[in-house]
Amino acid sequence: MFAPRVFVSMIGALGVFAIVTFILTGSAWTTAWQTLVCAVLLQAGYFIAVLVLVARESRDRRKLVPGQPAASASAGDDKESKTLHVPNNPGHFNS
Repeated sequence: MFAPRVFVSMIGALGVFAIVTFILTGSAWTTAWQTLVCAVLLQAGYFIAVLVLVARESRDRRKLVPGQPAASASAGDDKESKTLHVPNNPGHFNS
């Protein structure tokens, strides 16, 4: 997820939501607070989605032990063994 694209999309969705809410209710105050609630829900959803992606990546990295072959991503298509490479590993020399 590319954050600036998400924010622009969120602003666009909130704009459409606000316009439709104003047309339906005719009240600027109702439109304002409902749009604010919608913005909080969208932001919470984005935050949860990022947490899920980070947790999934972390779980996948923990499955791999550095220096040992990784499980093939596609079943049997890739015959080469892959290893996890962590650049600039703290406490190790990179020479």
